[in-house]
Amino acid sequence: MISRVWHGWTTPANADAYEALLKSEIFTGIKNRQIAGYRGIHLFRRDLGKEVEFVTVMCFDSIEAIRAFAGEDYEVAVVPPKARALLLRFDSRSQHYEVKAEIKI
Repeated sequence: MISRVWHGWTTPANADAYEALLKSEIFTGIKNRQIAGYRGIHLFRRDLGKEVEFVTVMCFDSIEAIRAFAGEDYEVAVVPPKARALLLRFDSRSQHYEVKAEIKI
């Protein structure tokens, strides 16, 4: 399995709207694409005072599945216009990590 990690930052005033957009529209849109090898997404949020950091970790079976999601240059961030409008800044490229262990309790 491969995890795709991405960071974005927004203002405290836009944080709730951004989180709602992710949950109600963007994540649902990704799921509805029914990409073979897409296994899900985790969303993390951290208040840093003057800005709020969001981290997404998507799970895929393979680089080919990530390419089906993001395109041939699979490291390029996929950030829809509505999300860009709410963000202060974001990673232009995502990082990919091979998952070597997963322990469930």
